[in-house]
Amino acid sequence: MAVLAVLALVIFGDKLPQVAGQAGRMLRQFRQMANSAKADLQAGLGPEFKDFDINDLNPKTFVRKHLLEDDDTPVNHKSGIFDDEPSYATASANQLDPGERPPFDNEAT
Repeated sequence: MAVLAVLALVIFGDKLPQVAGQAGRMLRQFRQMANSAKADLQAGLGPEFKDFDINDLNPKTFVRKHLLEDDDTPVNHKSGIFDDEPSYATASANQLDPGERPPFDNEAT
């Protein structure tokens, strides 16, 4: 940091305060433009997305929020199913008999 400060003094000399002021104003304008664009996007999406946060589009935030955070739904770790599912929902209920064809959904293809 000290090297950068000395380099800035050498390059800009007595104009350093003016350059720093311009950089601060430019940064403030960029921040205002970003906030305005975010507000316009939220207004354009409508009331359904009032809790939408632009940071949720960041892949790291998305993974952390949707995959790594704990859910409030209790899980039965022995069977691997949610405790609020019906008792007939077991892993063996979805297994096919030998030679049996899997179900086919015309609308899914």
